[in-house]
Amino acid sequence: MIGGGRGAFIGAVHRMASRLDDRYELVAGAFSSDAQRSRDSGADLHLASDRCYATLEEMVSRERQRADRVDAIAIVTPNHLHYRAAKLCLDAGFHVICDKPLTTTLEDAEDLVSTAESVRRVFAVTYNYSGYPLVRQARQMIAEGLLGDLRVAQIEYAQDWLATDLETAGNKQAAWRVDPQRSGVAGAIGDIGTHAFHLAEFITGVQVAKLAADLSTQVTGRRLDDNGQMLLRFANGASGSLWASQVAPGNENGLRVRLYGSKAGIEWSQEHPNQLRFAPLGEQPRFITRGGAGLGRSATAASRVPSGHPEGYIEAFAQIYSDTADLILAANQGRAAGEGALLVPTVSDGLRGVRFIHAAVESSRRDAAWTNI
Repeated sequence: MIGGGRGAFIGAVHRMASRLDDRYELVAGAFSSDAQRSRDSGADLHLASDRCYATLEEMVSRERQRADRVDAIAIVTPNHLHYRAAKLCLDAGFHVICDKPLTTTLEDAEDLVSTAESVRRVFAVTYNYSGYPLVRQARQMIAEGLLGDLRVAQIEYAQDWLATDLETAGNKQAAWRVDPQRSGVAGAIGDIGTHAFHLAEFITGVQVAKLAADLSTQVTGRRLDDNGQMLLRFANGASGSLWASQVAPGNENGLRVRLYGSKAGIEWSQEHPNQLRFAPLGEQPRFITRGGAGLGRSATAASRVPSGHPEGYIEAFAQIYSDTADLILAANQGRAAGEGALLVPTVSDGLRGVRFIHAAVESSRRDAAWTNI
């Protein structure tokens, strides 16, 4: 693991997710840019002292020479460090699991795509909400034509944790997310808007062709957007809208997807992830439950406990790790991966997310002009 030391939120999430299905063992890491903090963080995790590295470069150099070298490296740093870390790992022959957004620039994202392809390493990007069983159920139902032709898509991701200037009060998580040097050109749109965008394309199977975005900064003195609203036009002609906000009081982690076709509508909410609302035209709406009868193969494969026992965020995150393990084993053994592994968000999906961010920023700079992705 690169990053994720003491005080980091997402590093602990990655570690829990990786261990949930007994597919991984954490054995090495460079957990902080501060050498002593990195060693202390490794000790907290009960790692061997000779595999708690002071720097990324030291870890990659020494691990590649070991007979028991790591198979994959998880990158859980702030955004501006993703590219350099991923490039070093790929060039050294390691598989990569990287947090989103992939990079802060389009050039770097495109380079990682070409590098991953040339070295033939697995590169997963943790758009973790695509690991929920009922998200995968919705994707399958749409692919089977149960919604008919996609007409309207409404996607929102609303939070309230940045409704005040936490970054000036010593909050580490807030500080880097609102800093252009570490977060990149976008704030909320890069942090949570990319999740909403990825889900829109993942579930529908249709790419967004262009957008018209209005990004704003609501907290005085903040340098990056904390609220974004945009119109979407899908490649098949469907219309949509996307709202991403971190200044919406009363919203904790309000990721919600509503999709409407010529035959039916479908709704899913991350805060109630074990239910999927399906409404065929002219019929009473019905709820599909996780673990219930009649689920498709991809949803069933992503479920771990019986119906009525709720699964949530960590389990969905773990599904990305578990499916990535299938990809890594298949690559190491020179065979094709299983069906579920093909749902893992890849480096190319990461590039789509970076293109989305830059298109949204460019559109907003041009007074919400329609901009191609």
